[in-house]
Formats: sequence, structure tokens, C-alpha cells
Amino acid sequence: MNKTIRRASVFALLLVLALLVRATWVQFYDGKALADDNDNRRNAIETYSRPLGNIIVAGNAITGSARTRGSDLAYRRTYTDGRLYAAVTGYASQAYAPTQLEGIYHDLLNGTDTKLKTVLDTVTGKRADPGDVLTTIDPAVQKAAYRALGDNKGAAVALDPRTGRILAVVSTPSYDPAALTDADTAGAAWKRLTADKGKPLTNRALRQPLPPGSTFKLVVAAAALEDGLYRNVDEHTDSPDPYTLPGTVQELRNENRSAPCRDASIRVALQYSCNNVFGHMAVQLGQDKVRAMAEKFGFNDDRRDVPVRTYASVYPTGMDKAQTALSGIGQFDVTATPLQMAMVSATIANGGKLVSPHMVSRITDSGGDVVKDYDDDAGTEEVIGSATAEQLRSAMETVVKEGTGTNALIDGVTVGGKTGTAQHGENNSKTPYAWFTSYGRSDGDGKEVAVAVMVEQSDAARSEVSGNGLAAPVARAMMRAALK
Repeated sequence: MNKTIRRASVFALLLVLALLVRATWVQFYDGKALADDNDNRRNAIETYSRPLGNIIVAGNAITGSARTRGSDLAYRRTYTDGRLYAAVTGYASQAYAPTQLEGIYHDLLNGTDTKLKTVLDTVTGKRADPGDVLTTIDPAVQKAAYRALGDNKGAAVALDPRTGRILAVVSTPSYDPAALTDADTAGAAWKRLTADKGKPLTNRALRQPLPPGSTFKLVVAAAALEDGLYRNVDEHTDSPDPYTLPGTVQELRNENRSAPCRDASIRVALQYSCNNVFGHMAVQLGQDKVRAMAEKFGFNDDRRDVPVRTYASVYPTGMDKAQTALSGIGQFDVTATPLQMAMVSATIANGGKLVSPHMVSRITDSGGDVVKDYDDDAGTEEVIGSATAEQLRSAMETVVKEGTGTNALIDGVTVGGKTGTAQHGENNSKTPYAWFTSYGRSDGDGKEVAVAVMVEQSDAARSEVSGNGLAAPVARAMMRAALK
């Protein structure tokens, strides 16, 4: 064979090898990428070729599937009480990516999750029957929160302190997920919802951290007791009134100018929500100690899944002493979600131990067999000592019996709470946020619940915006429903 023919043969062989490599790449890599592409309509056709699995609340499906007409997508998602449960379910849409539990368990609900496959399914490539998602939501508590929030813009969360089970997740204004399920009509609904100034698609309960105001004083009090700055909640503090912010001429005053806040004990300071006490206390402790305690409660954690990924509640870094003082009353750059503040009350109620919050108890296959049990996997962390927790419970109960949280009182229930009215806008130029976080324990059977409520905006006059006036009644309705 002469040199020219040999070179041509080698070149042809290289071309064949290149074609084989490219064909293999397309088949096994690009092919999978194309198959998984959200714009590949075949995926949507396959997903909606049969009914989806369901999301379950207290044994009842709050989702379903309906047959479509004149579409290559044979079924569409349906919802029972969609507005009530939107912050839990999210939506499964023929046009948009699924959200909340619908998104997290998308593969389980459409039958493509590998955990659902039998050996025969794996061999044949057959799609498994879809599974179900069983939530921890208590419909009575969910309804109580939704009704009590009413037309207000806000959110509420309820937890079982002993198990970490989330009993309610409500965000208002809400929306009907069914409006987004049909590909033919979803576009118009999407434009309407995203243009709505009330931002109904925002899950305020889990994914909108805002200044928590005076509810954060519980974290500062916990830090002071754990650090030994003060021995108990009845020891007098070193707290000038008014308190001048370090390095400034600005005085940190109290909402109630006649309240006995000078050198007040932690109990009295929580009862009257004394800004001077907790501003000065934060400076005495230093930002590092306050931050350490806040992080033990769950702040600055951007990887918390319930199983929905929550937005991190933030205790900032790099503050000067004046800013540290403001952080001690839940202002400056401190932010929290209602879930986070419910976790604070749940930890205090549970003797200082935080059980990981979760709103799915288990997922099952089509036959009802458990695929994963989340109740068994809920971890527990010791945040504060039991003695500190007992001290704080006693002080929180004083807040409700004799202080700023009297609207949360319930006959036959021991209630402890903390109000908060957080400044909003430069120089507090906008309507403040009203907060309330609390726990309730039935005097009869000892059953417990922890809640947090945030009212972002209401029709109340500015002078009437307070944690006790707007948020505490919502918390009371939720606790009553949980402990009935």
C-alpha cells in the first residue's frame, strides 16, 4: 500500500471514529439533556398522560387530576380549597415549573422517582404508578389562621414543639393554584398574579424575612441568661432610661414612656417591651454572643428545608455598638420569617430543645407503603438549657397575663408570648409590621403548640398597629384550634 492510500485510509478511519464518538455523545449525553429539557413538550405530555399522585392533609387529598379535552396533555392538576393551602402545595402547571411541595415531590407525584420503581420496572423501563405526599398540616389550625388573617397582608406558622411537625403555613393574600394548571389559560393568570401589588405568589410564612421587632428580645434574653450576664428573669438589670445609643446623641426610647423600664428585670422588660433594656443588653453582651445565640435558634441558616427551602433569617455582622443596640430590639438589619420566630417559641416551650420543623410526615408509593418517614428523621438540637427555658416561659406568661399580649389569653390554656411592632421605612415612615410569637399548653391534657404571626399591612390606622392588636388575635385563634 503506497503512502497516499495509507494516509487516506487513516484519515477515513479517524472520521469514522469521530462520528462514532459524536453519535455516542449525542445518544447518551445530549440525548438525556434534551429529554430533561423543560422546553421538551414530550416531558409534559408524559407527565400529564395520567393522573398525578396526591398531597394529603389529615387523610384527605387536597389535590386531584381532571381529564382535559382537545389537548395532547391528557390531565391537568386540580385543587380542593386551593387558596387555603396554596402556601403548602404550591402549583403543578402544564406551562410553568412546579413549586412548593408540588415541585419538591414532582418525580414522586408523576411516577418517575426511582424510589418507586420495582425490579421489573427497572428492567422494562416502565413508569411506576405515582406516590403520595402526606403532610403534617392540621386543617383546623390552617383554617383558623387563614380566616383570622382575613384581608390583611401577612403570614402565620404553627408548630408542635415536641415533634417539629408544622401544623399550619398560611400566607395572605393567597391565590388559587388551579388558575395556573391549564396551559391554555395559565399565561393570563400568571400575568395577573405577578402584577398584583399584594404579591400573592410570595410565601411570606417561609420565604419573606422582615424585621421581627421586639419578638427578637426573646433571643437577647436567652443569650443574657445563658451567658450569666443576669442570673434570672427577676434580677434588676443595668438599664438607663432613656438609653443613649453608643457613639451618638440619639436616645433609644420606649413606646410606653410611663413604663417602669429603668433598670427593669427581664420579666418586666418583656412585659412592657422595654427597648432601653434590650438595646443596652445587646451592647453588654456584644454582637458576637447575640449572633451565636441567634444562630443556635436557626438564624443565618440558608440551607433549612422543611422540605421547602426557607429563606434565611438574618442576624448581621460588622455592626458598631449603636447598630448592635438596635439589633437587640429586632431592628437595624435583623430579619426573620414567621417560621423562624415560631421556632424560637417552640424551643422555649420544649425545654430549650429545637426539633427540626417539617411539614411532610411521610411519602408513600401507590400502594400506601412508606417510601420515607420524616417524623422519624426529625433531629433535635439543644439551644438553651432547661432552666433558661423555664425562666423565659415564666416571663412570656407574664407578658400575656399582665403585659402587652393580653389578646392571646385563652381559658383553660397556659399561654406565653411576645409582641413586636417593627419599624418600616426610613424613620419609620411606613406602616410598621405587627408580630406575635407564642406557645400554648392545654391545662387539661398538656398538649402544646407554638405559633408566630406577622401582619405586614392591614386596614388599621397607623396608631392601632401593634402585635397585640393585630397579630395576637390570629395566634389565639390558631392555638385554640390546635388545642381544642
